[in-house]
Amino acid sequence: MLHTPLTEIFLMSQQTLLQELNSRIDYYSTRTDYPLRRILIGYRAYAKLMLCSAFSDEVINSAIDPNKRKYKKLKIKVTKDDDQLDLE
Repeated sequence: MLHTPLTEIFLMSQQTLLQELNSRIDYYSTRTDYPLRRILIGYRAYAKLMLCSAFSDEVINSAIDPNKRKYKKLKIKVTKDDDQLDLE
């Protein structure tokens, strides 16, 4: 019986969440004429993404003020919904 450590499962979920976010950004930026302005992220999804170094490095280095942080030049709005992940 194979046992996957809990930390590996948690890291895999972060990576898939980041991949989903990146694929949505790529899809909407290339296939729609509507310019993206911001990312709506639920507070739990944001916490998971911040554990991913690729996401957190870009977000933390984008601005000193946490309310003005960006990812891929899109403003981030953290919402009350648990796992929301939408583009506006």
